Amino acid sequence: MISRLPPWVETGAFTLAFTAGSVNAVGLLGFSHQAVSHLTGTSTLLGLGMAQLDVLSSVHLLLVILSFVVGAALSGFLIDSSALQPGRRYGLALLLETALLLLAMLALQHNSVAGHYLATIWPQRPVVCRMRW
Repeated sequence: MISRLPPWVETGAFTLAFTAGSVNAVGLLGFSHQAVSHLTGTSTLLGLGMAQLDVLSSVHLLLVILSFVVGAALSGFLIDSSALQPGRRYGLALLLETALLLLAMLALQHNSVAGHYLATIWPQRPVVCRMRW
């Protein structure tokens, strides 16, 4: 049974989707045309770099992929559910996302590749891993 969500949830979902798209657009246009919201393009670039024996590029792309996986695991650990439920730590995940994106912005302004990893690790994403310890 589907019921209507409160307006604040719809507004928040739109804002999160807009932010995710914006971050991904910056990644695509800004650094090596890499998407930061999914791994398909980055994995393809990694495969090409490995085939061409480009060690520096391959290590960089591997670290981008590992950052994404760490971010997905962190998101799953913080939220601990794939369904929207009151009482979850969404606020904490959003604050962590904000901090990581601000650090990524500062790093990229100083031409540091650490900005790539920080932008990729942001934990609030559609991929939610349910972790059991």
